[in-house]
Amino acid sequence: MKLTTPHLLGIKDLTKEDIQLILSTAKQFKDVLQRPVKKVPSLRDVTIVNLFYENSTRTRMSFELAEKRLGADSLNFTTSASSVSKGETLLDTVNNILSMKVDMVVMRHSASGAPHFLSKHIPAAIINAGDGINEHPTQALLDAFSMLEKKDQLEGLKVAIIGDIMHSRVALSNIYLLTKMGAEVTVAGPPTLIPKYIAEAMGVRVEYNVTKALEWCDVANVLRIQLERQSQPLFSSLREYNLAYGIKRSMLEKLDKEIVIMHPGPINRGVELDSDVADGPFSVILNQVENGVAVRMAVLYLLSPQTP
Repeated sequence: MKLTTPHLLGIKDLTKEDIQLILSTAKQFKDVLQRPVKKVPSLRDVTIVNLFYENSTRTRMSFELAEKRLGADSLNFTTSASSVSKGETLLDTVNNILSMKVDMVVMRHSASGAPHFLSKHIPAAIINAGDGINEHPTQALLDAFSMLEKKDQLEGLKVAIIGDIMHSRVALSNIYLLTKMGAEVTVAGPPTLIPKYIAEAMGVRVEYNVTKALEWCDVANVLRIQLERQSQPLFSSLREYNLAYGIKRSMLEKLDKEIVIMHPGPINRGVELDSDVADGPFSVILNQVENGVAVRMAVLYLLSPQTP
């Protein structure tokens, strides 16, 4: 089976059936990753370029490993060691790469909409690995996959997304996915970090009291403060943020239920999460990293020109 779209530019473009297909395919690939031999030749003779204009650790390594597990030939591109530093345009860069017979492009870029621009100008399949403050679709997919490992279904699940909602592409992709799949979503954090009209525009609840958000939810997906994307101070200090909005072990132990703690990484320990929460029994953060490989294998496989 194939997705209804030739690219993965964002969760916004996927149908509910597309999301279900990716998650079910990822489950099959996770089973493969538990075997002694963790490779399958599904993408043999497919060439993929990882085009990262922004720094990345987890996402880039996850895609690289997924490509290797599928038997693809991969090419890694960094701007600092390329002609981009000499003024070459994005389109010229990609067209030069495509002349080497590349089939798929995994792209991260600081400009929102950059993967959408490329998809209109080149024939290769584009996978968005994060564009500006727009979307990060594979992160939302692996988050959903990780939720399903702990909970029976997404429909009716109560998910709190806590932190810097304003500047987070992870938040946007998660909201699109969770609402499409029937989950209830609350965004929580300081008023200065939550878009003013998000409740009306996206059908989510807004909560400025983190304790109340934790009491309400089944899953808390905690986001990093994106200081590099803030043009002006939006709260007094990181210490003040931790005191008012940071998740602490004592807060979780006071709840009359167990909730799941997630984080897309990298974690600012002692800011949005204390270490004994990030490393504690409520956390599935390392599971998210592991699941990222299986989910990205599924996306690559379903968008590959070789997949029937």
